[in-house]
Amino acid sequence: MGYINIEFDNFLITTDKNKMDVLAIHEFLSIYSSWADNISLEKVIISVDNSLNFGLFHKGNQVGYARVVSDYATFAYLGDVYVVDEYRGNGLSKKLMDVVMNQSELQGLRRWVLLPYTANWLYEKYGFKKISKPDFYMEKYDSAIDNKKILKKFQSSY
Repeated sequence: MGYINIEFDNFLITTDKNKMDVLAIHEFLSIYSSWADNISLEKVIISVDNSLNFGLFHKGNQVGYARVVSDYATFAYLGDVYVVDEYRGNGLSKKLMDVVMNQSELQGLRRWVLLPYTANWLYEKYGFKKISKPDFYMEKYDSAIDNKKILKKFQSSY
């Protein structure tokens, strides 16, 4: 798979993994996101390495991100979608989602999933809705990972 570069108004959206600023992604996810609070840099690097990444850049600085995990045949998970606060309200999240949802390798998939902590209104514009058959949905969730984050936060405050 090659990568795409889409330029507009001093912005760039790219899927070039080598252009992703993992430190900027880590900073946003670990400090400002509500879903990946305190995620380690190592986990961010691993997730970037194993995902189809969409970086949003303004004059060379990464200001947004989204990633997709997929088998490219039937299923995709969309995660870690963000635009930093200073750039919100300008349609950039919509532009980023347009690029993600129109990526050629991701067409014809039977199912997309995401776990939206915010911006449900944005994802609904792309056909996402609450799970129609929650009785058929299962997950394996390791609360010990979240408990370790909570403990680490608690210990660092003393």
